[in-house]
Amino acid sequence: MELAEIFSTPQAWISLATLAALEIILGIDNIVFISILSGKLPEEQRGFARKVGLALALITRILLLLSLTWVMGLTEPLFAVFGHSVSGRDLILILGGLFLVGKATVEIYDKVEGGHHDSKAVAKATMAAVLVQIMLLDVVFSLDSVITAVGMVDEVAIMIIAVVLAMIVMIIFANPVGDFVERHPSIKILALAFLILIGVMLTAEGTGQHVSKGYIYSAMAFALIIELLNMRYRSKSKPAAEEAAA
Repeated sequence: MELAEIFSTPQAWISLATLAALEIILGIDNIVFISILSGKLPEEQRGFARKVGLALALITRILLLLSLTWVMGLTEPLFAVFGHSVSGRDLILILGGLFLVGKATVEIYDKVEGGHHDSKAVAKATMAAVLVQIMLLDVVFSLDSVITAVGMVDEVAIMIIAVVLAMIVMIIFANPVGDFVERHPSIKILALAFLILIGVMLTAEGTGQHVSKGYIYSAMAFALIIELLNMRYRSKSKPAAEEAAA
């Protein structure tokens, strides 16, 4: 079926807009994770790492969409544990969720209790490591995103266009979001806490415990708003304190 025929109905355009918006929301996890990982690199390399990470995410999602038979086969049960059927998708979500929880926990410890390292040594050790970690998590986030897309839309062309549009928006905002996270340590800790929450959610879904993403993202948005208000309050109270001290 040609694109002109696919988009000849209003339903197709509505599906495209809805799916693209959903892909952007789901992609927030990717942006936060990539921003935190790229923050370990020298400043001049961070933008490159973010864009490469998002490009890898786009390629991964398109490849998964073009392999829908394999993707949907991942939902078939492989074995059962205590009466619960475990599929390939479940294993990927569990491993990805545990990796995300572990990585975010280590990052929080490093920020709160860890020492300082030589920046050149870190850059040599982490440019490849950052991209490898991004690729691993891209598979987990992309799988979740693609299965969501399959449940909403029938046409693969609409799915691919929605993913590309969402990724363009994410690439545009990746550097501003990353720079903002790097400038504000409290936001960085909050973002890492969000990643732990997302990791727990992925692990729970892998074990058959469905958790509504709406509740998760609402809690994250509420916490972010509170922290932004705190930042605003601190920025206003600091000049007053300096003036009183003078």
